[in-house]
Amino acid sequence: MKKPLRIDFVSDVACPWCAIGLSSLQLAIARLGEAVDVELVTHPFELNPQMGNDGEALVEHIGKKYGRTPEQIAEAQVALRERGANVGFTFGPRTRIYNTFDAHRLLHWAAIKGKQLPLKEALLRAYHSEGKAPSDHDVLVDAAESVGLDAEQARIVLQSGDYADEVRAEEEKYQAMGIHSVPSIIVDNRYLLTGAQPVEAFEDAIRQNLAEA
Repeated sequence: MKKPLRIDFVSDVACPWCAIGLSSLQLAIARLGEAVDVELVTHPFELNPQMGNDGEALVEHIGKKYGRTPEQIAEAQVALRERGANVGFTFGPRTRIYNTFDAHRLLHWAAIKGKQLPLKEALLRAYHSEGKAPSDHDVLVDAAESVGLDAEQARIVLQSGDYADEVRAEEEKYQAMGIHSVPSIIVDNRYLLTGAQPVEAFEDAIRQNLAEA
């Protein structure tokens, strides 16, 4: 009999390590097969909440925020592509960093419709694999439609400002819990894992939780 297990995944669409972390986690869950019935829920986190919708050049932004040179940034991008390839995620050309608040609002709505995780995956691919702007409403609507959500309803949500309060409240909740970097993964409300862990680390954490339960 499968054991039920809730996993909360706190992340930002703009975070490349979140894309890797989610892929790693899903591979770990797949390895467990029939042992566990996982409810995987994603939650919002904004790396750049003050950024305008037009975004900022990636090299310029990372250089200012983290003090890295263009050469260091280029090396990091190579490492990201390699890590991504190891877990089946393809990184494409990304030249800008964007605001993601509207993406999080749409994800909140998608959760109500039972499509949150597929939309999360679609948005990660749209930005990190295809270089599309996650602040662009057309990009967001296309992603929603690609996972079976109603495009017209998605556009109404985006234009109306719906779920802004809910997203901010959830962000504040996890910040109050001490989460200040992503991805952060909470297993069964007991174990906190941070960063894009290897598949084996996620698998071990889940197996340990199942054994203790």
